[in-house]
Amino acid sequence: MKKLISLILVAIFAIAAVTACTPAKQENSYTVGICNYVDDASLNQIIANIKAQLGTIEKEKNVKIEVIEKNCNLDANVLNQIIADFISRKVDLMIGVATPVAIAMQAATEDNKIPVVFAAVSDPLGAKLVDSLEKPGANVTGTSDFLDTNAVMNLIFAQNPDAKKIGLLYDIGQDASTAAIKSAKEFLNAKGVEIIEYTGTNTSEIVLAADKITADKCDAVFTPSDNTVMTAELSIYEKLADAGVLHYAGADSFALNGAFLGYGVDYANLGVETAKMAAEILLDGKKPADMAVKTFDNGTATVNTDICTKLGLDYEQIKTTFGPLCTKVQPITTAESFE
Repeated sequence: MKKLISLILVAIFAIAAVTACTPAKQENSYTVGICNYVDDASLNQIIANIKAQLGTIEKEKNVKIEVIEKNCNLDANVLNQIIADFISRKVDLMIGVATPVAIAMQAATEDNKIPVVFAAVSDPLGAKLVDSLEKPGANVTGTSDFLDTNAVMNLIFAQNPDAKKIGLLYDIGQDASTAAIKSAKEFLNAKGVEIIEYTGTNTSEIVLAADKITADKCDAVFTPSDNTVMTAELSIYEKLADAGVLHYAGADSFALNGAFLGYGVDYANLGVETAKMAAEILLDGKKPADMAVKTFDNGTATVNTDICTKLGLDYEQIKTTFGPLCTKVQPITTAESFE
């Protein structure tokens, strides 16, 4: 009997020791899993601002927010592994940066109901992420970088009223590009100009497409907020500039990486607002289903002054021309990433 009691006591102490060594989740402590779609200037800027804003919220609200940051680098298998890891870690919330990540997170969380906040999804309705922008309806909401394509088209013809041949450069597999390209075609068809489409699914194919654009002597080329072209911009901007082809695109990061112009939302602010939405869910108990998708003013045109100089264009004149068509016109010089 004494031996039995001794064994029971040993077992109790062993269980107590294991329990003591197992870290319990602290009160007011949260874990957020962030997955980036690809390493590019815009998306990296979004994540940097999400993390910075979550850090600010930690201090203001006296809470602990652990961030687990991953990047699938365009690989769907890796993306699914990352999401599975987030689920196994029992994260309190996931943030998906770019449309493919958001779609995968939505599919993986339909049963376990982990809240998902997406960032930089151009067309949440078209991607079937939400029932409506005002009332998403499920466990997913977030921020949209919807592009006003007509505004970019107007800039093209403000700079060159005689443009006759416009190229459209994009990845046909990018959901973010579908609506914008459709809108661009409608605008250009109504204008009666020649449209040539160029597509690619990776940097090598985009470089080949850029060679075709220069050979075809397009007056300008348009790219929406397409992540595949964004990752290739540093590889193609000199080809286009040397041929005198102005590249207009749907984010300031394109201009940072050498395009003539990037037009669209402030991605730094988009990151901040994404973090605020996540905090409202975690700290205030809000439900994604009831939180309207956050949209932004698309009024900022970012012009690459290095390209202006190379092509003999006067930035101040460009600013004057574009001014009435934008909320703001700002200069930028070519670099790999934002400071």
